Amino acid sequence: MITRDIVPLLKQRLAHFPAVAILGPRQSGKTTLAKQLGGTYFDLEQTGSVLRLDARWDALVADEDLLVLDEAQEAPEFFPRLRGAIDADRQRTGRFLLLGSVSPTLMRGVSESLAGRLALVELSPFLLSEVGEERLDDLWLFGGYPDGGIRDSAIYGPWQESYLALLMQRDLPAWGLPAKPRTTDRLVRMLAAMQGQTMNAARLGSALGLDSKTVAGYCDYLEGAYLIRRLQPFHSNIRKRLVKSPKVYWRDSGLLHHLLGTRTLDELFAQPWVGHSWEGFLVEQTISSLASAGSTARPFFFRTSDGYELDLVLEWGGERWAVEFKLTSSPTVDMVDRLSKTADMIDASRHILVCRTTDEVDTGRLLVTNAGCWLRQLAGRH
Repeated sequence: MITRDIVPLLKQRLAHFPAVAILGPRQSGKTTLAKQLGGTYFDLEQTGSVLRLDARWDALVADEDLLVLDEAQEAPEFFPRLRGAIDADRQRTGRFLLLGSVSPTLMRGVSESLAGRLALVELSPFLLSEVGEERLDDLWLFGGYPDGGIRDSAIYGPWQESYLALLMQRDLPAWGLPAKPRTTDRLVRMLAAMQGQTMNAARLGSALGLDSKTVAGYCDYLEGAYLIRRLQPFHSNIRKRLVKSPKVYWRDSGLLHHLLGTRTLDELFAQPWVGHSWEGFLVEQTISSLASAGSTARPFFFRTSDGYELDLVLEWGGERWAVEFKLTSSPTVDMVDRLSKTADMIDASRHILVCRTTDEVDTGRLLVTNAGCWLRQLAGRH
């Protein structure tokens, strides 16, 4: 069984908070992780489980065992009762573990009922540090969902098709998305084609026959379901016009590749968008690795109107790191020079080029390295 990087953070949060919520996409491993911790488990998608929880509530909250509530967003009526149980004994920690497949913005009742009482941790699909650096290209191609192909490549494709169909036809409408499944399907495919590009809701809306505000609202639901990430631009007081729209990334590369019809690594390398796929894969690995460690780093991207760009800007602990991801095993002097020139525009303290090289260069300020070494450095730095 693969050990998840988030376990130390999860145990730490349970030791300090009465309730903790593990949030993340469906089938990312939340239930498996929770069951490893023990406690009394209830699946709130099952009517019988909800009825048993209701009948035994008083005894369960008085018990010393951890109470695990899976798919908590399906039964928001329990949130006020959780608040009451927590407020009756604020000194007790590690009492409740909630699992949810939507972000707090889509989980009705969390903000109102459990503010200040609940710690949030996010479980992504598998990280490179969890599956091993020798599986880098497998993880990139198939994505990180435990059942999506990384452990059995034969199911890659059919699994992604079923996963997306279930989300579009059942889950997203149940969580409040007003779009018809056919419209959602068109939107997600268009967003896949926009991987690593700045978001243009007006252009999407024109193609879908919708206004830009409606499209942006639909994307809120896709982001809340952990399908996409809208990375916000970094703003700096420099004498250049800056791009102000967010960039859009598919959070799981396997879902992206399925939507774009790519099944093998050879096919992937032949695509004109392969660089955007690699970039998005490493953006997500970086941000999710930091989140799993409990880092407070804030991620952005940077782009000027005349083409100077940084794939990732990380701000943490008074430092600012400028990061570029390149799909090459032979980084050039020009790549390094352009990175340094752009990084200097935002006064970055470190200039980092992550590629597929086997020869690392680390001068203190400049780092040229590969994905595995980069993510290991993050693990030691957070």
